[in-house]
Amino acid sequence: MITPDVDALRHAFDFPGMRILQFAWGEGIAAERRFQPHRHEADSVVYTGTHDNDTSVGWWATADEPTRHHLREYLATDGRAIHWDMIRMACASVADTAIYPLQDVMGLGGEGRMNFPGQGEGWWAPAIQWAQVPADAAARLRHMAELYEAPAAGRLN
Repeated sequence: MITPDVDALRHAFDFPGMRILQFAWGEGIAAERRFQPHRHEADSVVYTGTHDNDTSVGWWATADEPTRHHLREYLATDGRAIHWDMIRMACASVADTAIYPLQDVMGLGGEGRMNFPGQGEGWWAPAIQWAQVPADAAARLRHMAELYEAPAAGRLN
């Protein structure tokens, strides 16, 4: 729970905020509107999801229809490549930093989930090496980073 006191403390110490795109969609209280890209602040880090979330593809597969409808409307997408839609959304954010888990870059579903909070065993253990990322996915990520003028675009090798 991020309260006004937490935000004040973060600003006082110049800590970036977190904006997790998977948390932004749905109806009513289920969605946290501050995570929607048009509400992002520059002093934040945007993530498609974190190590504690399902992959974007896995999340989409289990999302309810109001959540899916909301995101399809927001992005004007059919959701067939939701991982790239989410990466594009993060690239376009005004946040100073964007982080895309390699599981999303590779389009992995729930089988690529890294962690589930509170469960110590049985989750994804191997590390992905950059060389394992398909060349077309790496090229697409580089293109998006260059298109949206991401500071690290030159380091995507």
